[in-house]
Amino acid sequence: MATDRTSPPQERAAPAGDPRRALGRLAEELAAAHLQRLGFRVLARTVRTRQGEIDVIAFDGRTLVFAEVKTRRAGARQRSIRPDQEPLPALTRRQRARLRRLAAAWLRRERGDRPSAQDIRFDAIGVIVDSDGVLRGLDHIEGAW
Repeated sequence: MATDRTSPPQERAAPAGDPRRALGRLAEELAAAHLQRLGFRVLARTVRTRQGEIDVIAFDGRTLVFAEVKTRRAGARQRSIRPDQEPLPALTRRQRARLRRLAAAWLRRERGDRPSAQDIRFDAIGVIVDSDGVLRGLDHIEGAW
């Protein structure tokens, strides 16, 4: 498990019409940047299908990662993150199963255009930002399921 609580300081959300979507986009950007710092190349973000969405797909030359990103917002003046604000416990079995199905569909669809991976992994990345959109914490569980 990798934990990154010092990732890019002062990254902020861009104003948008739907605050939940803007928060999700910001979290996916932060998660993608984290994976890039670990040596991954982000192949795709927000891959939408009729059955759902894959948040981030990344590859490091050996491992193809399908990452589910969960986000929570904390108060700007809050000193520490409360247990009820941790995003990863909210990842359900149903969401994990859906990501596996979506990954299988993506692998079939992108057969000719995707890199050849020795390993495939499902990661969970929890992102906490404050009310100003500043990153407060990022937890990354490799091989979460």
